[in-house]
Amino acid sequence: MGVVVTRSPSVVVRPSEPEPTAATSGAGGTIKLSSFDRVCAMVPVTAFLVFEHPIREAAETIKGALSRALVPYYPISGRIAAGPGGDEVHIQCSGEGVAFVAASANCALKDAEFFARSPDTRTPPLVEELAVYYPAESCGPADPLLLMQVTEFSCGGFVVGVTWNHGVADGIGMAQFLQTIGELARGSPSPSLAPVRWDDSLPSLPLPTDQTYKPLGLVCLDITVPSSSIDRIRAEFHERSNGRRRTCTVFEAVAAVLWQCRTRAIASSPDSLALLTFEANVRKHVNAKDGYYGNCVATQRVVVTAGTVANADVTDLIEMIKRAKDGVSDQLFAKNDGHGHDDDDDDPQRAMVENQLDELRYNALHLSSWQNVGFEKANFGGGTPERVTCYMQPSVQGWPCCMVCLPCKGKDGASSVFSVCVREEHADAFLGELARFT
Repeated sequence: MGVVVTRSPSVVVRPSEPEPTAATSGAGGTIKLSSFDRVCAMVPVTAFLVFEHPIREAAETIKGALSRALVPYYPISGRIAAGPGGDEVHIQCSGEGVAFVAASANCALKDAEFFARSPDTRTPPLVEELAVYYPAESCGPADPLLLMQVTEFSCGGFVVGVTWNHGVADGIGMAQFLQTIGELARGSPSPSLAPVRWDDSLPSLPLPTDQTYKPLGLVCLDITVPSSSIDRIRAEFHERSNGRRRTCTVFEAVAAVLWQCRTRAIASSPDSLALLTFEANVRKHVNAKDGYYGNCVATQRVVVTAGTVANADVTDLIEMIKRAKDGVSDQLFAKNDGHGHDDDDDDPQRAMVENQLDELRYNALHLSSWQNVGFEKANFGGGTPERVTCYMQPSVQGWPCCMVCLPCKGKDGASSVFSVCVREEHADAFLGELARFT
């Protein structure tokens, strides 16, 4: 018999006190979305924080703290709206609130398989029962900016599932918000870090063309890249640095492994392009204010042939990733003339990528990392989470993705990865290629 999750009706949680004067003064109580925000406005993201140690009345405790946290984080209780003509997208600080669901599961956490692959692919994984999702599988203008579910298990442990509109916060910003909820749940009178939602010092960047992608028919996989493999690859990179004593990060090592294993598994033509993209936190590059919780990430890319990726030494792939990371500042400033125009429109490589985008999608891989983002620090009263993971619904996923370096206690340096990057017919080959690195 499978796990049964029983949910209470959804309720609206509003700020426990009237919104600050700043929220309702000037511009009709609106906060303009930055160019970083607008790239991902209306895109849903879901995170799960798994807590083994119980707290008293987990759902009610967290719901109360959520209401108090929405006072300093008042924009999260609003809605995203557009001005006349569809431009000037902004957050309307309406105080309409967020959605909250209390739930219970009829098993212990240790018996729950969040991402179990079912022989019947129509059976959704357990994570689909542990969070609230947007009805249309994307965020609409009338939808709350945050949906939260707290599910208590028979052992006393609980899972906090948070789905939010990416336009209001990136991963670092949402982790900061959850840390604040935890502080208030533990009795703190106010957040230890004052939140900032609007930072007029952020640069204005050119916006990409808005496109909708058809689902690729991908499957979700819960993967672990062992610490022994990561350590070996990092040691090999250090040895090949020709005395320069260069090192690579855990993310760079894991990214190179995933890129190569997936490219080999899907057996692309050697001459086809293998596009790797990944997100980089650019707060320090743009001097974002302390406490800023809006979006502040840039997407970097590496474009080479599938044959190059499949046959390269993994340390060479790390070098490619490092060069892309080193180009963050160039992307943010050198290519932007300050008026929303990109001076690189005639770049042949860029034009080639965009013209072949439809063909590239399944050959491409997008990576994001939640290492040291801050989810691992959330504490609602029983300690920090044993595990942090995410979920992207395969039924609507139009781009192969992996979320890497997910915090997980007891892994001894191993990297936990949530993957929606291969079709079912390539899943076993992908896992087999990964096993070769162990």
